[in-house]
Amino acid sequence: MSLRQMEYFLMVVEESSFTRAAQSLHVTQPALSHQIKALEKSVGGELLERMTRGVRLTAMGRAFLPHAELAVRSAAQARRAARAAAGAEGGELHIAAIHAVAVGVLPEVFARWHREHPGVALVLHEYGTTEALEEQIERGTADLAVGPPPRNWQGPVVQVAEEEIVLVVPFDDRLAGRTSVRLEELADHTWVRCAMEPVVEGQAFLNWACGKAGFTPRTAVWTEHTSTAVRMAAAGVGIAVAPSHVLRGAVGEDCVVLPADPPWRRAMTVFSRVELTGAAAAFTDLLRTSLPYGGTVSSPVRAYPDCDADASAVA
Repeated sequence: MSLRQMEYFLMVVEESSFTRAAQSLHVTQPALSHQIKALEKSVGGELLERMTRGVRLTAMGRAFLPHAELAVRSAAQARRAARAAAGAEGGELHIAAIHAVAVGVLPEVFARWHREHPGVALVLHEYGTTEALEEQIERGTADLAVGPPPRNWQGPVVQVAEEEIVLVVPFDDRLAGRTSVRLEELADHTWVRCAMEPVVEGQAFLNWACGKAGFTPRTAVWTEHTSTAVRMAAAGVGIAVAPSHVLRGAVGEDCVVLPADPPWRRAMTVFSRVELTGAAAAFTDLLRTSLPYGGTVSSPVRAYPDCDADASAVA
């Protein structure tokens, strides 16, 4: 069994056709078929069912597929890491992040990286939830991830910052002149909610937090992205909750940011499947020195004060 055979297998699955796969791989169809048959012989059974129109996975093929994907991605990651570690021209570092971090934190860090490491390109993969982020890192899609601390993670986890979660209101809101606000003061307000809202003790964060303050939040609208929720809040639709770093620049130029009293904070981490070396370590150090409150995480960090240690966090 070879890496090339697995690459050929994945291309056939992607194209659902030996003919199209051969064209994409720039090989002859007999050569492709020979490699697939050799692969099937090595695993002890058919992986693909040849049909009149295309192919489909057999039961063995479905079981084999995720492992082949991981092997091919890991090989590509190893090549990238080796070139990036040497600072080789054309080297790449693939970074996965939740959307809010990609919008609020990474632009300035990426710009600094480009100035200091022009030979190593950065490739960004964005995800809506920490679950999706962790799943894709586990599958080898990227070299490292930036987001809230992952749960039950076996690889390295490094805290690079601490982000504050703030309230967003329009300029004409009666609270706009305040320096902070207690949650119970917001019982009569409507809220702009986001599908990326954290989950604490099995509940959406605002349901959990407002419930502790003695009321149920009245939701005006649900959005997909944090940046959209912020724009809705600025327009006066309702109050939104967002990491403070998202409010910098154009996303938060026409709204008022109010810290909660007591403040809401959570750790921002870098995590990976393997030891952070070479370009991955250099990027982690750059991120840590660019942001406040860096440090090393030796155990899971709670998403917010008083959160259950096992609670999941979605951002």
